[in-house]
Amino acid sequence: MVVKIGIIKIGNLGTSPLLDLVLDERADRADIDIRTISSGAKMGKIQMEYVLPKLKDFNPNFIMFISPNPGSAQPSTARQILSETGIPTIIIGDKPGESIIEEMEKQNLGYIIIRADPMIGARREFLDPTEMALFNAYVLKVLAITGAFRLVQETIDKVIHEFNNNNTVKLPRVVVTAEKAAEYGDFDNPYAKAKAIAAYRIATEVAEVDITACFKTKDPKRYIPLVTAAHEMIRSAANLASEAREIEKNNDTVLRTPHTSNGNIVRKKSLMDKPE
Repeated sequence: MVVKIGIIKIGNLGTSPLLDLVLDERADRADIDIRTISSGAKMGKIQMEYVLPKLKDFNPNFIMFISPNPGSAQPSTARQILSETGIPTIIIGDKPGESIIEEMEKQNLGYIIIRADPMIGARREFLDPTEMALFNAYVLKVLAITGAFRLVQETIDKVIHEFNNNNTVKLPRVVVTAEKAAEYGDFDNPYAKAKAIAAYRIATEVAEVDITACFKTKDPKRYIPLVTAAHEMIRSAANLASEAREIEKNNDTVLRTPHTSNGNIVRKKSLMDKPE
């Protein structure tokens, strides 16, 4: 069976650009077919009304909907619409999504809430395209090295395999903490694990600083240093994550979990070993 996966991207999280790619990193999986529809940076009513119907013709087995703050107005409308389609749907969001967990469960939606996928410092005096790209690069590094991306990948792979085996599909309901991410990072060295946990926790706090700067502070003399501080925090988190990976590389214990062409996950630790 080929499992058809529809991905709807509204606005942008650090996870958004690679959500489809982590499921098929070598583009050779024969067990899945993915279609991705995006609204770009905007999250307005016009974009939502255009994007949501586009997956109907594809007739996916399940849908992933990824958006910043899935409890805000337009993503909330989209969640309601998706919950009424009868198509199994997984919501992927950032830390503010924790406030609507009960609501998502009542809508029979799955969810993956990634705490360390923070809001960007969107103040015009500070944020230009270069700064935006750097911020997202730092976030990607933190999520990749700490194990958060692997958690997302393996969680979605379980759903795919349930469809392939004609099992009852159980949608995930996961909040990705620092410790949970580090479990999937599978660090052999305790210092590497500690650095990864520190990186994830710092990235989680970035959102709080940027929310204060972007929504709660009107004086530029206050909010410009705050958004700058938040971006320095995510850069430091990325550096810590890199240090964790370098420790594992020095020990030749970096975990790799590639997919085979039939969608199975194989594992290896030593660089020169064959994945099994």
